[in-house]
Amino acid sequence: MIPFFISYTYLILSTTVHIANAAANKSIFILSGQSNMSGRGGVVNLNWDGYIPPESSSNPSILRLNAKLSWEVAAEPLHRNIDVAKVCGVGPGMAFANSLLKKDLRFGVVGLVPCAIGGTNISEWVRGGGLYNRMMRRAKVAVRGGGVIRGFLWYQGESDTVNVEDAEAYKSRLHRFFGDVRTDLHLPLLPIIQVALASGSGPYTDMVREAQLRTKLVNLRTVDAKGLSLQEPEMLHLTTPAQVSLGKMLTNAFLQTCHPHS
Repeated sequence: MIPFFISYTYLILSTTVHIANAAANKSIFILSGQSNMSGRGGVVNLNWDGYIPPESSSNPSILRLNAKLSWEVAAEPLHRNIDVAKVCGVGPGMAFANSLLKKDLRFGVVGLVPCAIGGTNISEWVRGGGLYNRMMRRAKVAVRGGGVIRGFLWYQGESDTVNVEDAEAYKSRLHRFFGDVRTDLHLPLLPIIQVALASGSGPYTDMVREAQLRTKLVNLRTVDAKGLSLQEPEMLHLTTPAQVSLGKMLTNAFLQTCHPHS
């Protein structure tokens, strides 16, 4: 009989080798924005219920760049140890990745790079700022071991609905932000999938939504989250089932950038 510690060590080494090999040939997606991208599905009264739907379950072909900048098998909550000031739950990322692999096996291994931080205004994501620089560092580390950044998933704007000045400036700030991301990643045609708000923190939600829906760029797709179910009582964050639905919507929108006439 093989001693337990030897078999356990072999398992760990085998998993590490598998991840290292997979990381050399992966399709990378950056997940950024604020709380609904970070994931609050199942979080009530500052506690996550721990429920992970099948569509968001772990898959050996889906990896996550963790807070230590190492690849590991991805699992919900994706933004644990990333969005450190908040309680994280289910977001759209795992449902997106599982749906993508189900629809198109050519993507092989998916590498997710979680970068979203809850409660952030788009002005905090300005080029050269702390959040932007951290996101860029994580994105650039992600490709060092091999792989290609295939897409940028962005869900943000709730914090910009609080005052009229932010809401009025949102479209120009968003346009500049997307341009900066593409420039700094040296990917001028990088597919960007953004989410139009389902809800907002303030009275100018419609103004921000209009800015999102009217922003037009090559290889930009906008997924509208309005109408997806929201968690009570705050009615700000998407429920777990809504996050699953959003993940699938993000997949469909991304595949349209690959096959624009489908």
